[in-house]
Amino acid sequence: MANTRSAQKRIRSNDRKAAKNKIRRSRVRTAVRDARESLSATDTAETRKAVMAAVSELDKAAGKGVIHKNNAARRKSRLTKKLAALDAKK
Repeated sequence: MANTRSAQKRIRSNDRKAAKNKIRRSRVRTAVRDARESLSATDTAETRKAVMAAVSELDKAAGKGVIHKNNAARRKSRLTKKLAALDAKK
C-alpha cells in the first residue's frame, strides 16, 4: 500500500486510466476482427466500411497512446493492402 496521499491518488488515477485503455484496446480488436472477417465476404461496400471503421479505431487508439503509432500504421497498412487486393480481383 502506498504511504503518501499523492501515491494513493496516483494508484487510483492509474486504475481509471487502465480501465479506459482496456475499453479502447478491446474496441480496436473488435473492429480489426470485424474488418478481417468482412474481407472474406463478397460485398465490397460492407468490407470497405468495416476496414475504414477499423482504421478509425486504430487512429483513435494511437492518438490516445493506447497502442504505438507504428503498431497502428502497420495494422492499417495490412488491412488496406488486403482491401486493395480484393478490389483488384473484382
